[in-house]
Amino acid sequence: MVRPRVLVVAGTHGNEINGPWLLDQWQQHPNLVDSQGLDVQLAIGNPAACVQGRRYLDRDLNRSFRPDLLEKASSMPAEADREMLQALALLEQFGPKGQTPCDLVVDLHSTTSAMGNCLVVYGRRPVDLALAALVQHRLGLPIYLHEADSAQQGFLAERWPCGVVIEVGPVPQNVRRSDIVLQTRLALEALMAGIVAVRDGTARYPDQVVIHRHLGSLDLPRRSSGEPDSLVHPNLQGRDWQPLKGGDPVFISAESNPLGFEGEDGVVPLFINEAAYAEKAIALSFSKQETWPLPREWKEALSQLVC
Repeated sequence: MVRPRVLVVAGTHGNEINGPWLLDQWQQHPNLVDSQGLDVQLAIGNPAACVQGRRYLDRDLNRSFRPDLLEKASSMPAEADREMLQALALLEQFGPKGQTPCDLVVDLHSTTSAMGNCLVVYGRRPVDLALAALVQHRLGLPIYLHEADSAQQGFLAERWPCGVVIEVGPVPQNVRRSDIVLQTRLALEALMAGIVAVRDGTARYPDQVVIHRHLGSLDLPRRSSGEPDSLVHPNLQGRDWQPLKGGDPVFISAESNPLGFEGEDGVVPLFINEAAYAEKAIALSFSKQETWPLPREWKEALSQLVC
């Protein structure tokens, strides 16, 4: 095996169709994406859901990589649902101990929220943060650090030694758009360039990295029946990454009564009104922007992985 081997996954959610289209075009035109000569494997995360244009069939594949679910899929496949079996199949093929083992995974996603082009990392693994910092230094992309959320676990990117998500929006579900594909490709190429620079010893890291650290999520106000009693306020809609102040309108009722933000000043909303999160009782998530120094240990961890 020539290291590092990179797995690029698209279609983890079957109604996010820009990433799969990019991978299909890449296979048709091998020079479309500058992979910097890396050994790159391409995979559609949830092919069956992609065929039906649905986010998933039985459960969210990007919450199906929890150890307990993978163990059940392995030991009791007859009792496992389709996404549990698909998660196991991806790991058996491309996981660190799979038939075609990969060192890093890049998971391509799109969102109906106005997130622009950004990176998502899960937890504080030094390799993930170091690679994300290199891309931020090249392109200025924001980094969303999702951590400490017991309700949201089992992400695909966590099961590889290094994993980063590229998230681009806004774009409606099941709609292809050239600008979304282009932004995805630019971020992917920056990731590839960063990996090669580390491998070749030419990586130029920033002294600091700007992180948006996950704080929690907020649902729409609801009646006792469970139906929404208010909606996202128009002044907030489309203002992902824009800091809030106490009292800023967040929701609005049918009678046009606003509900103000009750948190501390400076909290940054993300994934505002993401269509897929309604079933998860999430109207938006909150983050805190922080600037962290880039420890040498992060750089060393990434270097050890790719060299």
